[in-house]
Order: sequence, then C-alpha cells, then structure tokens
Amino acid sequence: MRVSVIVPCRNEAAHIADFLDSALAQRLPADCTLQLVVADGASDDDTRLLLDRRAALEPRLVVIANPARITSAALNRAIECAEGEIVVRMDVHTVYAEDYVAACVATLQRTGAACVGGAWLPVGEGGRQRAIARAFSSPFGSGGAASRRPDLEGEVDTVYLGAWWRAELLRLGGFDEALVRNQDDELALRIVRGGGRVWQSASIRSWYTPRGSFLALFRQFWQYGYWKVAVIRKHRLPASPRHLVPFAFVALLASLLAAGLIWPLAWRVAGGLTAAYALAALAGAAALDKPWQAPLQWAGIAWATACMHFGYGLGFARGLWDFSITGHAPGAGATRLTR
Repeated sequence: MRVSVIVPCRNEAAHIADFLDSALAQRLPADCTLQLVVADGASDDDTRLLLDRRAALEPRLVVIANPARITSAALNRAIECAEGEIVVRMDVHTVYAEDYVAACVATLQRTGAACVGGAWLPVGEGGRQRAIARAFSSPFGSGGAASRRPDLEGEVDTVYLGAWWRAELLRLGGFDEALVRNQDDELALRIVRGGGRVWQSASIRSWYTPRGSFLALFRQFWQYGYWKVAVIRKHRLPASPRHLVPFAFVALLASLLAAGLIWPLAWRVAGGLTAAYALAALAGAAALDKPWQAPLQWAGIAWATACMHFGYGLGFARGLWDFSITGHAPGAGATRLTR
C-alpha cells in the first residue's frame, strides 16, 4: 500500500528542513511506502530552493507549486499529485510521533471512518507561547472542544489535520478553495452530512506549535470566526453555541457602549460584564496554573484566552457584515498569513 502525505507551506525556510527530516523518518508497516507531496505557496524566502534541493536527493519527496497561496488550494493540488491510496495531511509547525502515519492508516482500516485524526495538542516554548498553548487547550479557552481531548477515542465533528482514503477525497471534490480558513471543518461537515464518520483516536499523536505572540493569536482566531460564517452560510446550518457565544458577548458589549451615548448607565453595565469576563478568564487560568506560583503565566493564560474569544467574536461579526449583509469580498485581514 502506498501512503501520500500532503503538506501546504509558505515562507517556511526556518522550519522546513527539520519538518522534512521528521516526516521522512516516519515508521510505516512493511507493506506501506511513503510519498511526501509539499505544495509551496509562492514563498518569498528560500523555502522553494530548500525543497528543490532536498527533492533532488530524496525520491520520496515531490514539490509542487501553489500559485493561489491559500491552504485549501495547496491541499487540492497535492491530492491531485498523490499516488497513495491513503492521504495523510501534515503541517510544518507540528511535531509528529514516529508512528503518526502508521496510526492514521491503522485507524482508517480499523474503524471504516471516512476521516481520522488525533487531538489538537499545543506545546509552547518560552513563557508567552506556553501561556498561549495552555489557553488553547483549556476547557474555558476552547469551549470544551472535543479536538483538545488527547484521550478521546470515537466519533467527532472534526479532527486536527486528518487522513482519508484518496478515492473518498476525490468523490467529495476535495477542499473548498473559497475558504481561507475552516476548510478542514467544512470538509468534515460534508462527510458527516453525507453519512460518513469522522473519528478521533488517541493513538494518532502530534504536538502543535501555537502562535508566538498574542497579536498573532488574535489574528488567527479573528480569521477562524470570520470564515466560520462562510461555512454556516454555505451549508445553511445553525451555528453551535460554542461558535455563537464569543460573537454574542462582543455584540452585547458593543451595543451597551453605543447605548451609553444616550443612557450612561449602559456603560456601567458594559464595565460590569467586562469585569465579570476578566474574573472568569483569570479563574479559568487559575485552574491550570496557580497564581501564587506563576503569576505571569497565570495572567498570560487569561490574556491569551481573551485574545481567542474576542478575536473570534469580532471576526464572526465582520464575517456576518461581509457575507450576509453587504456582500463585500474578504479583505486582506481575512486572507493574510498570521504567523
């Protein structure tokens, strides 16, 4: 059996060599062979040069161009070039267990699911990134998302990265290239709505490197919120509470601030709600890091949580404005890289 690993990348000169070493060192069953397809999104640095040099020495590596630059287009171009019966997605900013691909193959075969994957587990370096990682995986920060539970084994709505039978991907039409973000969630939604299953397995292990700054984290979640509206509109489905709560809170605060121009008491209500949220974020952080032991880490987790929630809520609001009210095309903030 042949397995194709597909990888979108752009401007990854600082990380691509280590990633290739890790991906090509995957331990596969004796009856499996590996193909690695990397789609470069017109990088402005030396990423393509480094990829081409490695490909000249490594027959398992195939490098292709992704002139559209966005992730969904990169994945589709890589799927077209994939020779394997099974397609496994990898990203550059993730560390993988040596049996990651083998576990994906085994889980696909064992469960009969259309898509399989593991948990989305962030690991940071340095105080700020560690705080972001802790907030990212916390129940309060993630809204209790199943994808943050490393011990979960069973059916879910979506998984981190993913693996599929190539024939199934082609039948589904691949990823929606109208989406800059949330293309993986949208594909999983099509699978489930078509009667297929998405399966998360504790045996599929990887460790994601989150954004390194609070501003980058805010921008990342702003885009998640923005493009979630496009997915909701495309499939005409109600948003889950986990997606609506950040937007509802941001909309309520904005309404109270505006009302305060006429009714000053509204500003006090807005201040009270903001204080209540801050206390909730600090309490959620305290459940992860004791304030008296690591006060900066505690405060960092709370601030990262706020960046995620307010970024998502504001992005969702802008998505409603662009997609549902004005029909504006997505601006640069919705499409640019956030790393």
